[in-house]
Amino acid sequence: MQVMDNVEDLRPAHVLVLPGGRPVGTTPPRAWHLSQLRMRLFTDALRLRLNKYDIAVDLVDYRYCGWNDDHMSPVRDGLRAIESVTRRRGDVRLGLVGHAMGARAIAHLAAQQGVESLVALAPWWPADDADLIPAGRHLLVAHGTEDTRSDPRVAQSQTMAAGDRGVNTRWRPLPGAGHLLLTDPRWWADTTADFLTCTLSGKPTTCPGDDHAS
Repeated sequence: MQVMDNVEDLRPAHVLVLPGGRPVGTTPPRAWHLSQLRMRLFTDALRLRLNKYDIAVDLVDYRYCGWNDDHMSPVRDGLRAIESVTRRRGDVRLGLVGHAMGARAIAHLAAQQGVESLVALAPWWPADDADLIPAGRHLLVAHGTEDTRSDPRVAQSQTMAAGDRGVNTRWRPLPGAGHLLLTDPRWWADTTADFLTCTLSGKPTTCPGDDHAS
C-alpha cells in the first residue's frame, strides 16, 4: 500500500469512460453491441462506487466504432467530451478510463488540461502509445494475464517505461483473465474505483500498490 501525499483539493472531479472498438470501423456503434453493453454496465458500477465521493462518471459516445488510422476517431470523441465537461463544470479534475481501443485513446488525451488520472484496462497500445502520457499523471494499468487480443507483456513493459519517465504508475494483472473484462467483473470495477478514489477524491488516502505478473 502507498499513501498519497496530495493535499486536500476540493475541486470537482469527473470521470469519462471510453469503450473499446476495432482498428477500422466507420459505422456508428449500436447500444446493443456487446462492447457498448459491457461498458455501460461497467460505467454504472463505477458510478455507484464513486458517487459517495462526489465524483461524476459518464460514458463517452463514439461516432464510429473504429480507431481509423490517422483519423483517431475515439480521440476526437474524447476531446469533445472533455470540452463539454469543462464548459459545464469549469476547473475540474479529470479521470479517464479506457478499455482496449479506449485505453489507446486516453493515452492520446492524457496531456489535456485537467487530466490527472488514467485507468487503462487491457490496453491496445500498438505504437508505444503510453509514451504520450506526461510525467506527473497517475496511471493504473490492469490486464488479464491470458489476454490474446492485446498482449499484457507489452502493456507491462510500457507501464514500467512510463514510470521511469515520471508517470505515477500502478500495474495490476488479473491471473487467468482474458480481454473482455468478463472474468471477475467486480475486480475490474473495484480496482478502477479504488484508484480513482485515491487519485481524484481530493483528500489524502491510501492507494493499493503494484502487483507483479508471474
